[in-house]
Amino acid sequence: MADVIQLLPEYLANQIAAGEVVQRPASVVKELLENAVDAKATHVQLIVKEAGKQLVQVVDDGSGMTPTDARMSLERHATSKIRSTEDLFRIRTLGFRGEALASIAAVAQVELRTKQRDQDTGTLLLIEGSQVMSQQPVACPDGTSIAVKNLFYNVPARRNFLKTNAVEMRHILDEFQHVALSNPQITFSLYQNDLEVFNLPAGKLSQRIVALLGNGYKEQLAACEEVTPFIAVKGFIGKPESAKKSRGDQFFFVNNRFIRSAYLNHAVLAAYEGLLPKETHPFYVLFLELDPKAIDINVHPTKTEIKFEDEKTVYAIVRAAVKQSLGIHNMAPSLDFEGDVNFAPIQPLRASPNANPFGDDYRPDALASAAARAATSSPRDGGGTERTLPARPTEQAKRDLEAFYKSLGQTVVPDLPEGDAQAIERFEKVSSPLVVHNPVPLAVAAPELPLREQASGPGNRVVQINQQYLVVPVKSGMMLIDQAAARERIFYEQYAQALERQSGSSQTLLFPRTVTFSPQDFAILREVSDALHAIGFRFNEFGPNTIAVEGIPADVANRDERELLEGLIEQFRTHAGPVRLDRREQLVRALARRLATNSDTARLSDVEMTALVDRLFACAVPSYTPDGRRTLVLLELSQLQDLFRKP
Repeated sequence: MADVIQLLPEYLANQIAAGEVVQRPASVVKELLENAVDAKATHVQLIVKEAGKQLVQVVDDGSGMTPTDARMSLERHATSKIRSTEDLFRIRTLGFRGEALASIAAVAQVELRTKQRDQDTGTLLLIEGSQVMSQQPVACPDGTSIAVKNLFYNVPARRNFLKTNAVEMRHILDEFQHVALSNPQITFSLYQNDLEVFNLPAGKLSQRIVALLGNGYKEQLAACEEVTPFIAVKGFIGKPESAKKSRGDQFFFVNNRFIRSAYLNHAVLAAYEGLLPKETHPFYVLFLELDPKAIDINVHPTKTEIKFEDEKTVYAIVRAAVKQSLGIHNMAPSLDFEGDVNFAPIQPLRASPNANPFGDDYRPDALASAAARAATSSPRDGGGTERTLPARPTEQAKRDLEAFYKSLGQTVVPDLPEGDAQAIERFEKVSSPLVVHNPVPLAVAAPELPLREQASGPGNRVVQINQQYLVVPVKSGMMLIDQAAARERIFYEQYAQALERQSGSSQTLLFPRTVTFSPQDFAILREVSDALHAIGFRFNEFGPNTIAVEGIPADVANRDERELLEGLIEQFRTHAGPVRLDRREQLVRALARRLATNSDTARLSDVEMTALVDRLFACAVPSYTPDGRRTLVLLELSQLQDLFRKP
């Protein structure tokens, strides 16, 4: 039998190796920026065209390379930083494995210019698909300039898998942000399609944070520092009130290398326990310095995941450092042991002898009303006089109470006061049948639902429990509805229909409001702007990373536009579901969940409860949310009877 195992050609081996290192243009940006930092550059310039697909160029004023080193840098596993096995456990630099430039050159056209400070001329190298096309001396500034053109030109299948320019640019901004944050002593600039996006002068870390993430952080930064013999933790955290719906502004650096660690993130959240609003995430930029022997950074191709030798100790110190910073800056709750924290004595209730809250026509309901108001009034008024019982209720109050007691015995929804007329009109306006857009096939069959008419018979009224659930009596038993899940299904079908027809109605704001985002969130917003306009959002770009919001969807409660859009971006980023969805479907799901989660949880009126149930039953798939969670549960009469039988 003939031999079948053979060595791969060099160009093919390089392309396979490039698959681990170069996944998208942002991978090239990361490697080239880290090389510039390792070369001790003081000024680094990043130039990007067509989101890196056409050009990624990094120009630095670092140490430069000799002609021989320039040629050797393109060979696989060629590095100036590793000489022995022991060096692997003393790594302080960013790039060290020596595969970056070789992998990039295998899948792109590369132009490398480099010159050392003590040399009169530099070196120009032209490489295409790992092949050196030419090498010659050239006049150039000190440092190195590497231009990577037409990425994946010789691997069209890989190029076809690249995302839209907005998505790829978002990843590039992420990598640029990581390197710029970890090196505030270096001047960085970024140009996209000949337009300047960032110009970051060298300075302090706090200045770099504000320059990168926006002036909104200027008053929200709190210094964090804890130094122990084992580890040093330094950086900044955000005040609890600056917490955002999105998770983007959270950064860990270990020995100046950006890492991702859910374990350490949990340590920070544990320190903020009890201080953050629901479903918000704190800002932090934390630098951990420890002995390189105590970590392993060579466990992932992109080196963003590392292993700690003693992760429990690292967790405890990070948590303690953040908690101490919160306490020092008076952001954590504490007891004041010097102040008088005793409660004031309770004042006795004294009735004025001239007060007659009942009148000649004494009625128990009037007494109950007066007692209730007396119980909630303060012992003394602003002038310090003794409290008196309230005066006799008005005739209008009497009529309202009589109508309330009478309605308890009615079998239909009672008439509402004039003040609720607008609520009735609002719910009638939106209770028309809805059409679902690309419903997700469900693995389980929906239960057979009772007809909605069965829930409106004599004595059947919708009841709200704990402002979360609705109980709807039906002929076959009882139906429990999750309010938030029901709203999510309703919103989903409503906005899916608007997106399908490109006809979302909008409510115009009295005055346009500006909202500024981080560059990453702004890239996501650009990515979904067409779909947002289709469902009723109205906004225009208004400066760098800023929009002017002129209108929001008609049925969205008037709220903070920043919170709504940031929450939507976060939902869009993290709740895409286990299956791959197109951006329009993903956006509708994210908006539906965000609005349903943030909906008012106050007690609903009878009309509002009935309208919610009616709108749910008007949906094409009323039994489940878009991602397959139940909106309702039907309890048969026999199931209810079983609950009261003897065990």
